[in-house]
Amino acid sequence: MRFTWYAGLRRAWHPGPALLVVPIVLIVMIVVADLANGPGIHLGPLLIVAPAITAAFAGPGRVALIGVLAVAGEMTTVWIERAAGSMENETHIVALTVVSALIVFFSSVRERHRRQLTKAREVAEIAQHALMRPLPERIGPLRIASLYLTAEQEARIGGDLYAAARIRSGARLIVGDVRGNGLAAIDTSALVAGAFRAAAHQQPALPELLDFLDNAANFEPTKLDTGVPDPEECFVTAVAVDIPDDKPVVHIVNRGHPAPLMLSGDRVIELAAREPALPLGLGGLARIGGKVESFPFGPGDLLLLYTDGLIEARDAGGRFYPLAERLASWPRTDPADLIARLRDDLLAYVAGRLGDDAAMMAIQRCA
Repeated sequence: MRFTWYAGLRRAWHPGPALLVVPIVLIVMIVVADLANGPGIHLGPLLIVAPAITAAFAGPGRVALIGVLAVAGEMTTVWIERAAGSMENETHIVALTVVSALIVFFSSVRERHRRQLTKAREVAEIAQHALMRPLPERIGPLRIASLYLTAEQEARIGGDLYAAARIRSGARLIVGDVRGNGLAAIDTSALVAGAFRAAAHQQPALPELLDFLDNAANFEPTKLDTGVPDPEECFVTAVAVDIPDDKPVVHIVNRGHPAPLMLSGDRVIELAAREPALPLGLGGLARIGGKVESFPFGPGDLLLLYTDGLIEARDAGGRFYPLAERLASWPRTDPADLIARLRDDLLAYVAGRLGDDAAMMAIQRCA
C-alpha cells in the first residue's frame, strides 16, 4: 500500500450552488431595508457586498448573475423612491454596475489562473507517478507500504526516491535522498530511480547494482541554473536491500544513508553499516563501493527504510523527531498501519510543516 501526503497542503473547499442563497438574501434584505427607511436614507451602495462575497466562492458566471440582481435591486429602489418624490441620483446605479463588472472581470482572471494551476498539478501528478511508481503491496513473502511527504506546500514531487523490484531470488528495494532540492534534485532522483528499475533485474549482486547507480547519479551534465558543469553538486545517499524468499535474512548496502531500523519482537534494532561508503555520484572519489552486510530478518520482523527528512524533522522547540523511541512505544502491527501511524505522528510533531522531504518504506516478512 502506498500513502502520499503533501505537507502543508490543505484540502480544497468546493461549495455548492446552495451558497448563492446568501448573496440573494442579502440583496433582498438591503432593498427591503432601504425602502423601509424611506428616501432620507439610501442603502443601495451596500448592494455591492453581494457580488463581492460571491466572488469568494463562485465562478464569474455566478458572480455576474448576482451582480445583475444587485443592479436590479438598486434600480428598483431608485425608481420607487423617485416615484415617491425623491430626487435619487442614477449615478448609484452606474457605480454599482461598473464595480460589479470589475468584480466579474477579476473573478474571470482568477478562474483562468485556477484552471492553469489545476492543469499544472495534473502534470505534476503524472510526473510523480512516473518518478515514484506505486509499490506493490506484496512481493513474494513480503508485505510493503510506503509514504512520501514533501516539504514544499502544493508540491507533488521532490528529491527523495524509493523503488522495489522482484528478482529471481527474492525482492530488491532502494530508498534514496538527493542532495539539495528543486529541479536538479528531481532530475537526479528520476535518473537514479529509473536506473534502479532498469538494472535491478540484470545486476546479479548489490555492489554491482550500486556501482551502476553511482554512474547514473553522476550523469547530471550541467547545473540547471547556470549551465556550468559541476558534478559534485549531485549525489544521492541511498540504502539498497536484497531480501531472499528462502532465507530469514536481509542483505544491505548503505551508501551514506541513515541506517534502516528493524522491529523484531519488542526491540528496535539499528542496522548500521560497519563500513560506511560514499553516496552515489561520489564513487569516483574512492574505490570502496560499499560491502554487503547481512542481518537476521525472520517471519514477523518489520524493516523500516527512510530518508533523513524523517529523523531531522523538528518540533516547535527545535527537537528532532525521536523515531526509534516512537517505534519502541507502539504496538507491533503490519506495514500499512505502521506507515499510517508514522505519517500522523510526524505531521502532528511538526505541526504540519516539514523542513525537508521525507520518504519511507516498511517491509514485513510474512513467512
